[in-house]
Amino acid sequence: MKYTEAISLEIFSVISLASKQLQIDSYVIGGFVRDFFLKRAGSKDIDIVAVGSGIELAQKVSDLLPNQPKVQVFKTYGTAMLRYNDIEIEFVGARKESYTENSRNPEIIQGTLQDDQNRRDFTINALAFSLNEVNFGELLDPFQGIKDLEHKVVKTPLNPDITYSDDPLRMMRAIRFSSQLNFTLEEESLRAISRNGNRLKIITRERIIDELNKIIASPKPSIGFLLLEQTGLLAQILPELTALKGVEEVEGQKHKDNFYHTLEVLDNIAKNTDDLWLRWAALLHDIGKAPTKKFSTKVGWTFHAHEFIGSKMVYKLFKRLKMPLNTKMKFVQKMVLLSSRPIVLASEVSDAAVRRLVFDAGNDIDSLMTLCEADITTKNSKKFKRYHKNFELVRKKIKQVEERDKVRNFQPPVSGAEIMKAFNLKPCREIGQIKEAIKEAILEGEIPNEYQASFEFMIEKGKQLGLELA
Repeated sequence: MKYTEAISLEIFSVISLASKQLQIDSYVIGGFVRDFFLKRAGSKDIDIVAVGSGIELAQKVSDLLPNQPKVQVFKTYGTAMLRYNDIEIEFVGARKESYTENSRNPEIIQGTLQDDQNRRDFTINALAFSLNEVNFGELLDPFQGIKDLEHKVVKTPLNPDITYSDDPLRMMRAIRFSSQLNFTLEEESLRAISRNGNRLKIITRERIIDELNKIIASPKPSIGFLLLEQTGLLAQILPELTALKGVEEVEGQKHKDNFYHTLEVLDNIAKNTDDLWLRWAALLHDIGKAPTKKFSTKVGWTFHAHEFIGSKMVYKLFKRLKMPLNTKMKFVQKMVLLSSRPIVLASEVSDAAVRRLVFDAGNDIDSLMTLCEADITTKNSKKFKRYHKNFELVRKKIKQVEERDKVRNFQPPVSGAEIMKAFNLKPCREIGQIKEAIKEAILEGEIPNEYQASFEFMIEKGKQLGLELA
């Protein structure tokens, strides 16, 4: 069957003409074809397979295009890439691949279109449209990928044990596609991932995290994380999460399963934000509960200081996984550390407590509130409504306090230089003590956040410290 409407863009006609001039066959394959049938428009990546040299085809296409876009050549992989109208087009020669046990980088020899489709990760990514003049737009589907799209199944073209052992990153990709598309991972594939899970160790952490980020960014991330846990991959990547799994009972008292609770929170927050790092914060907000879990005969199960411990764990986790240790990591740390504060406020909202929260959260206060609202996972509808109503009150209070007291990204109204001048001081600890006292007085509501009141407070505090005005 022909699908000429799928390849109506000008670029496909140019590739077809270039193929004819070089006397080689060419096909568009992979994600572009899959997304056409899934009605996911706006693909910015196109993969072209040439039965011959992909690099030569790319160069010929560039020659035929206006402005002759630059061709990037990757000789090691025998591929080339060019950009045209904001679309990245990658050209590769059809090939066979053979793998060694300790590497996902294959030995490559020239092959047929069938060989190239055989090496694809999943049936839904092995679909191809012909760009050849004789059968332009014809679908080539040797593994019934269309059927798998209709049935919403992710499966490998060949034996999954071979597919996953050859390139273990495909195990992460299988789970990622299941999560992104809300597809079922074929049973045999699922078992093969469990069998080959130890092969993940040959994959760089950066590649693993790239796939994990895509799972976290998917519409319902729990789909992916449940599969990661089921196959044993999660224990390799994030043992801090699997440590939360399970419920203990002592003297008839239980605690909730913090692993499944975490996935609920992640799904909840995914409905309200696309911010990857806020989603990471949701994923890690309770990781401190495993090392802090204790049972007390008086109060039952406790997780004292789990937010503080959890925020410390974030740094180690990010470092181990070679994730960014910059502002993104610090943001996640901050969210984990503050994650319980608004919950406490929801029961008793005082101006001083709200001021301190806004002071500590700064510009991230809205993100923190989004996280805390996602943390409401009770199945009791009355409690659910009450908690959300309380958080609405907290948000209103935050707005009122912020408008009045302006403590977000707080800067002391009286500077250190002014304190030094007022008391004729050189740098000393008393300056810091006075600045800290002014800040505390503002946060407690003892004085307004304005210059005159702060200056008068400074004089009083200086006198208490035995300082004399200059």
